[in-house]
Amino acid sequence: MPMKLLFVGDLILDEPDPDSFFDPARDTLSGADVVVGHVEVPHSRRGGDAVFSTDVPARPSDPDNLAALGKAGFTVATLAGNHIADAGPSGVEDTVRTLQGLGIATAGAGMNLDEARRPAVVEAGGRRVGILSYNCVGPRESWARPSKPGCAFVNVLTHYELDHASPGGSPSVYTFCTPESLEEMRSDIGDLRPTVDVVVVAFHKGIGHVRARLAMYEREVSRAALDAGADIVVGHHAHIMRGVELYKGKPIYHGLGNFVTVTRALSPSNPDTPEAAAWARRRVELFGFLPDPAMPTYPFNPESRNTAIAECVIGDEGAIEASLIPCWIDDRARPVPVTGDEGTRVVDYIDAIGREAGFATSSSWDGTRAVLRPSELAPNPGKAHLAGTSGAEEPK
Repeated sequence: MPMKLLFVGDLILDEPDPDSFFDPARDTLSGADVVVGHVEVPHSRRGGDAVFSTDVPARPSDPDNLAALGKAGFTVATLAGNHIADAGPSGVEDTVRTLQGLGIATAGAGMNLDEARRPAVVEAGGRRVGILSYNCVGPRESWARPSKPGCAFVNVLTHYELDHASPGGSPSVYTFCTPESLEEMRSDIGDLRPTVDVVVVAFHKGIGHVRARLAMYEREVSRAALDAGADIVVGHHAHIMRGVELYKGKPIYHGLGNFVTVTRALSPSNPDTPEAAAWARRRVELFGFLPDPAMPTYPFNPESRNTAIAECVIGDEGAIEASLIPCWIDDRARPVPVTGDEGTRVVDYIDAIGREAGFATSSSWDGTRAVLRPSELAPNPGKAHLAGTSGAEEPK
């Protein structure tokens, strides 16, 4: 029988009654064999106010909040991201142990590099699904080492080239994965491939908070994963939707945006976390958006309320039908699957950002889901949203 896999983007459970935020999507999630989401922040009561990051730190959330994921039907949590080690080794350990104690498999983080690179493997409908998770955005302090807790990673380098006579002008920006880091990822996929029926690779990647724009390395690392034997690639981190492309018939969900991401930590008026409040103010300057003041628990780009659940149906012969279930983040910061005209509007938005990114992919909307299909649109790497052009990438 066909097997249904569902994927969502970032999850931040940092408000009371986390169960309630999943209520509108609960029926949709319950209809899948495997449900995967990315847990963005550590969940721990240990460590106090200590932070272990040169990035803008995320304070840990209550481990009890993770129970909402199990109740909502999640079977796998990916953890490789820029915040998982912000509460130090105890934060990594408590997050992994709590999720696994709830029966949710984890990938991407552990008490050493071997654990972080270890895939989550789940069985459903007589098939085995393996999931690998990698952080592509840093900081290095979050990375696991042979004897250091943290996350699995792909090392991405950034090169700035001022290619015109204008000191202080906007440079061209190039990003690329180090060869040894790509080879380690390929090795992980190669080891996993013979042991499972479906391989999924999740990347924490991309430029935050701006629509459509891809960094150069994003296509490189995504296609390298598929060429190495993966079947599906999913992305998160940008906190706003990205487009979807089909590569050799396999889906790359370049960024699934936000799902349940509720927190007051990034409010510019939050007096309890001055670093986060300062970053929230700086985000406005860097990325040009103002959070909706009427949604204090959703401090993100209002455009990011357009979001989706990725759906992949694996046929009996292994063929993949890839689609999107459109969702809208409502005024209570809950992702709500939408149909009819509301769904059409979200699907049109996702199709538009895909065209802006130059993806040769379109969708066929049936009123409840948008099935992905190749289109006649040819990718245009010369467009300004791709790295290698002046001002192509923005600081995070």
